[in-house]
Amino acid sequence: MNSPALPPFWAVIPAAGIGSRMAADRPKQYLQLAGKSILEHTLGCFLDHPRLRGVVVSLAADDPYWPQLPCAGDPRILRVDGGRERADSVLNGLLGLCELGAGEQDWVLVHDAARPNLQRADLDRLLSELAGDPVGGLLAVPVRDTLKRIGADGRVQETVDRSVIWQAYTPQMFRLQALRDALNDALAAGVVITDEASALEWVGQAPRLIEGRADNLKITRPEDLDWLARRWQSD
Repeated sequence: MNSPALPPFWAVIPAAGIGSRMAADRPKQYLQLAGKSILEHTLGCFLDHPRLRGVVVSLAADDPYWPQLPCAGDPRILRVDGGRERADSVLNGLLGLCELGAGEQDWVLVHDAARPNLQRADLDRLLSELAGDPVGGLLAVPVRDTLKRIGADGRVQETVDRSVIWQAYTPQMFRLQALRDALNDALAAGVVITDEASALEWVGQAPRLIEGRADNLKITRPEDLDWLARRWQSD
C-alpha cells in the first residue's frame, strides 16, 4: 500500500542517445529485453506508481522507434525533442513538464532510459527520504572494489580511499525550478554536466545520497543486457 509520506512527483527520461557502445542496429533503449524494449521497462517503473503525475521523454527529433511502442499513446507521457547533450535533453524535459502543469516547487525525478531494473522499494525509499529535504538527492551505491588513481604513464599514483566514494545512479530527485536554474546556469557557463546532481553541486548545493540496490545497472554494453536477461529469467 502506498505510504502517505510519499510525495507526488514528475519524471523526465532523457532518451535521445544512440548507445554506440552496444554496436546494435538501433539505439540501445529500443533493444529487446524479456519481450519489451528497454525503454518500456524503464517507463514501467514510473507508470505503475500511484504518485506519478506525468512523464516527459526526451527523444531524438527523427526517432522512428518511439511511435511503435504501445506506451507512446499513454496520455501521461509527453514526448519532446532531446538536445545535443544529456543536460540539454533534461532541460527540454523540464520545459515539457511546465506544459503538463508542473509547478516550480514540484519534485522531478530524472532517470536514465537504459536503467530498466529500478525496483519499487528503491523508488519509494528515494521519495520518502527526500520528501522534506531542502536540496534533493539521488540513488547511489558505495563502491566495492579497490580504486586506483593512474598517472599519464599508465602506472598507479595512489590507492583512493573507497570509504568516501559512491557510484551515482538514478533516479535523481530535485525541485523543478532549482534543477532548471542550475542546468541553465551551468550550460551558459560552459560547464560539463554529467548528471543532474553535478549541476546542483556547481551552484553550491550538496545533494543527499540515498543507498540503493547495486543491480539498478545502466545498460551500456552487450554484456550488461545479457546479464540482466539471465537475471530476469532466473527470477
